[in-house]
Amino acid sequence: MTDKPNQLDIYLKLVDTIGNTIEGARMRAVRAVNNELLKANWEVGKYIVEYEQHGNEKAEYGSSLLTNLSKDLKSRFGKGFSKSNVYLMRQFYLKYQKFQSVTGKLTWTHYAELLGISDDNTRKFYEKQAENENWSVRELKRQINSSLFERIALSKDKKNVLKLSQQGLIINEAKDIVKDPYVLEFLQIPEEQRMTENKLEQKIIDNLQTFLLELGKGFSFVGRQYRITLANDHFYVDLVFYHRILKCFVLIDLKTKHVKHQDIGQMNMYLNYFKSEESTEDDNPPIGIVLGADKNDILVEYAIGGISNNIFVSKYQLHLPDKKVLEDKVKELIG
Repeated sequence: MTDKPNQLDIYLKLVDTIGNTIEGARMRAVRAVNNELLKANWEVGKYIVEYEQHGNEKAEYGSSLLTNLSKDLKSRFGKGFSKSNVYLMRQFYLKYQKFQSVTGKLTWTHYAELLGISDDNTRKFYEKQAENENWSVRELKRQINSSLFERIALSKDKKNVLKLSQQGLIINEAKDIVKDPYVLEFLQIPEEQRMTENKLEQKIIDNLQTFLLELGKGFSFVGRQYRITLANDHFYVDLVFYHRILKCFVLIDLKTKHVKHQDIGQMNMYLNYFKSEESTEDDNPPIGIVLGADKNDILVEYAIGGISNNIFVSKYQLHLPDKKVLEDKVKELIG
């Protein structure tokens, strides 16, 4: 004979059911309000452009039209109608002339950031990636400032750069999750400061959330100084992650100097161990990233040659990249 659920269990289930209903309604309400705000701002931009097209006045940023509109709209409706915001509404319509192309998963504040990007391919990438990875506005700003699009684009050919801008980064294989360089400006380490590998690792752990953002979608932190024991000798992998999309472990070893061939050999040993001892039947082969302050591409080519494991060698830098230089390189690539 089975026990009947007691009154407390029934009551707690009632509370959970009501709570889920309320939370769902609130989420739908937020999405509805956001969509209405986007639609309203888009329509304001449309009306301004239509006014221009009738030859009344050009709405350049410094024009009296925007100044007057801002003044009159603020006096009637309050905040949210500064000249810069009214100008962005106009740009919003010009860049998205079909409202159906606007995703309701991003807020007006997201679009205000995106509209600051003049290149259409670059803007489309960040829009798609922000939607795919559910970036906050702060995270979107960081990825734009760190030139994420350009860093990924420079590892691809023209066809795949254009595909990248339309779809965002689609992760299908090991190389899709690897960047070169990785930008670690959030660690706030001065270039001239001498840094040991232990201190660099600790800095990363202290800023793990931002480091995960730099790594990209799909990474889950497993542990640091992950011990491997072979014939009573102990070895330690600096950082271990699991990638839920590729379904495999990702091992990262940090080097504060030039990457040497011994570092690559050591990573190969780590990967062989993980493949044999840590991965399950459902896991794909592990991926290893040796992340160093510098590397010699020729040395890396010869050291990795003939290795069947997924080993990548990347550089890290402690400052934001020169965006103009990277933009020019991408333009050459797709021009």
